Amino acid sequence: MSLTTADILAQRLFDAGCRHAFGIPGGEVLSVMHALDHAGLEIILTKHENGAGFMAEGTYHRTGAPGVLFATLGPGMANAYNVIANAHQERVPLVFLTGRVDDIDAASYTHQVFDHVKALEPVVKGSFTLVDGAVDRIVDKALSLAQSGRPGPVHIDVPISLAAKVQESASKLWQPSYLLSAPAESPEFKLVREKLSQSKRPLAVLGLEILSEGCEAEVKAFLLKHGIPSVATYKAKGIVPDDHELSLGGAGLSPKADKTILPLLEQSDCLLLIGYDPIEMRHGWQDVWQPGKQFVAEFTLEPNLHGMHRSSHTFTGSIAPAIAALENGLNLGPVWVEGEISSAKAELKSVFPSDEDWGPAAIVDEVRKAMPDHGVASVDSGAHRILQSQLWVCREPHTLIQSSALCTMGCALPLAMGAKVAAPDVPVVAFTGDAGLEMILGELSTLRDLKLPVVVVVFVDQSLALIELKQRGSGRENLAVDFGGTDFAALADAMGGKGINARSRAEMVSALDGAFEGDKFTLIAAHIGRESYDGKF
Repeated sequence: MSLTTADILAQRLFDAGCRHAFGIPGGEVLSVMHALDHAGLEIILTKHENGAGFMAEGTYHRTGAPGVLFATLGPGMANAYNVIANAHQERVPLVFLTGRVDDIDAASYTHQVFDHVKALEPVVKGSFTLVDGAVDRIVDKALSLAQSGRPGPVHIDVPISLAAKVQESASKLWQPSYLLSAPAESPEFKLVREKLSQSKRPLAVLGLEILSEGCEAEVKAFLLKHGIPSVATYKAKGIVPDDHELSLGGAGLSPKADKTILPLLEQSDCLLLIGYDPIEMRHGWQDVWQPGKQFVAEFTLEPNLHGMHRSSHTFTGSIAPAIAALENGLNLGPVWVEGEISSAKAELKSVFPSDEDWGPAAIVDEVRKAMPDHGVASVDSGAHRILQSQLWVCREPHTLIQSSALCTMGCALPLAMGAKVAAPDVPVVAFTGDAGLEMILGELSTLRDLKLPVVVVVFVDQSLALIELKQRGSGRENLAVDFGGTDFAALADAMGGKGINARSRAEMVSALDGAFEGDKFTLIAAHIGRESYDGKF
């Protein structure tokens, strides 16, 4: 059977587990789109390339396969820049497909033309242009790069005439099957085991690389077997259930949480950094442990070149085999015998109460009670995200998704949509601020067309609350942070969903009843007062 360039590209993506592609058509990518469709990928039309990229990321969080985003040349590619940068910082394997003019035209044709490869260079792991006769090899290189080490986005530029050209042959899959690596049984590694065995106050810091490798179960079993408490970054929440006695929940952006957690890190005599990537953490997490005063063992997929922290020993490679090797001969006695961990958990619960009559914490509390443990929540950037990330109890990994590295607004709705597309039977809720939703309102019509019962919870306070809080905190006047009110409930109705206003717990409970079922989305406009986040995080 004769295969075109686009056919080979599409088949390689299907073989990599990709089942959806998101974007907006353009004449330069029509061959690619139709080939993706014929290969078995569902083509989903969105209203903006930025939203399309977040939807593609949402599928990755449910399936583990790379997300696929397509865009036409010029403005289509430029519209996607933010979500590509987001994927780079969030460690998301995302394949970005763009059309481009042929080389002969680029020599003299300028309409909509600029160098995609150069523009994307800072925010992708690699950028490739398909070449006649080597299409299969180039696509395999891109897929391998996207998924190896710390995952990330790759870009594939497809020349217009080459996309429809028949290729003489397509070789077998080139993508190598990497064997997991483990630390050698060196004196340094023996020292880690010895230090941990002798430890009285061990503590693990869990990060997103555990999810990237897919070794959540192994890490959880190791920690629980030996009674080692842990704290997770926001993306790693749920590896050890947040409400387990050995879990301190998540951390990253909340100064109130840091007041409880950072002293424990300083007190620990043996810190285990397991898949910990500090790109999620605020400045207050820079050099919070001191290898000269405490023993710090780091297990990471790639070398520590960021400079955010130091360690006594860093082991680069696969995480699960390293933990298994550490287990061999480990003999750990009673730890934290003075009840420091239970006291810290009680303190965290007291500083993040969820029993208020009404407000952002009450909203999160009611939604959490309405969701099963395996349900997925996404959350947009803003004051509500910091509070929600601390309050939301994750009992399973992969159940809270957000932009916690680039921290870009407008991500919650499309992330939730992508997750629901990939896992239709899983209840999904998107938490967003009113400003974040207004950035991406058009995707509500995409959600309507998909006929999916995603629940969208909007914190309505008519303000960029986090920035307004910072303005007041620094003694500055209120400037460019307030805006007029949108009737989100009426808007949801007009766009084919169900819109509900909520101003109390009772109204919130009523709004959630049946909202995760059916074939249309529910938007709950949860109205809160100004300055509702003061003192909350």
